[in-house]
Amino acid sequence: MYIITTKDRSHSLFSEEYDEIYHSGNGAIQESTHVFIKSGFDYALQNLIGEPALGNTLKIFEVGFGTGLNALLTVIAAQKQGAEVYYETIERYPVSLEVVKELNYTQLLEDEKYRPPFHSMHLSTWNAVHTITPFFSFKKNEDSLLDFQLPQGVFHIIYFDAFAPENQPEMWTVDVMKKLYQSLQPHGILVSYCSKSAFRKTLVEAGFDVEKLQGPPGKREMVRAHKRMTN
Repeated sequence: MYIITTKDRSHSLFSEEYDEIYHSGNGAIQESTHVFIKSGFDYALQNLIGEPALGNTLKIFEVGFGTGLNALLTVIAAQKQGAEVYYETIERYPVSLEVVKELNYTQLLEDEKYRPPFHSMHLSTWNAVHTITPFFSFKKNEDSLLDFQLPQGVFHIIYFDAFAPENQPEMWTVDVMKKLYQSLQPHGILVSYCSKSAFRKTLVEAGFDVEKLQGPPGKREMVRAHKRMTN
């Protein structure tokens, strides 16, 4: 893999193995902010926290840690909004520290105070919970989602950020979506950059109610899927 620069000047990676860029070429930061922060994190704070059945800590599971951009943006959002977050992620192919040090996210976000927590997440040991900031606890798992044993009924949000269905089809099956569905708390949501009709049908078959939203710049639509309370 190697670093490329997207249209908003933020870095992404290109995977030669999967022949795919990790983020939108129209802008890595703006895509992640739109899909995972505004449509996932912000929505959950406004609509999920405070429900009688839910706790006060926002619990997030990310499929595909990758460059750590989604996690970094969540650290920043949690700090700004004073929200306590537990963040768990899974990655089968970790990015090397040499590459991580070259990524320009904190420079573009104009707040170098987030460089230490960004590096801390990448440097932290696998399969253990770490306190990254007073608002943010973090655990990363070096494993395949297909083999990983997800807890049931724990998470408020799933950031589903796997490679595209045509490049990683095993990650977009009904069985995988059912597994993720079961890991969500009541009213929990899954957000993804993908809005293909086949994916939406898979989500419905797995038990979700599916909502199409406006996509980030350069993409017409994205998906937010809600756990059905009737199941």
